[in-house]
Amino acid sequence: QVQLVESGGGLVQAGGSLRLSCTASGIIFRGNAMGWYRQAPGKPRELVAGIASGGSTNYADSVKGRFTISRNNARYTVYLQMNSLKPEDTAVYYCNGVNIQGSWGQGTQVTVSS
Repeated sequence: QVQLVESGGGLVQAGGSLRLSCTASGIIFRGNAMGWYRQAPGKPRELVAGIASGGSTNYADSVKGRFTISRNNARYTVYLQMNSLKPEDTAVYYCNGVNIQGSWGQGTQVTVSS
């Protein structure tokens, strides 16, 4: 069964930090690029950070320099370190594969207050 379980969200003041975690089933994680996505109210889901199986990363311009994606291949886990958070980062955050995707998990809510 393909599963994606996100955690680590919460309420934080602008300028604060959060670290998100996502555990994926092997069929999605092994050998595939993984990504963190977010969806704000009334907006489409967007890819904010991706990491290849070998570790190369890419980021949306809106988070570049503030967010860092990493992965632990032995634990099928992907992380998103979010620093210098802004109110516009408020969204539900999801992880999933980039090229091969499973059913979306429940996500984790990130709320940044001004």
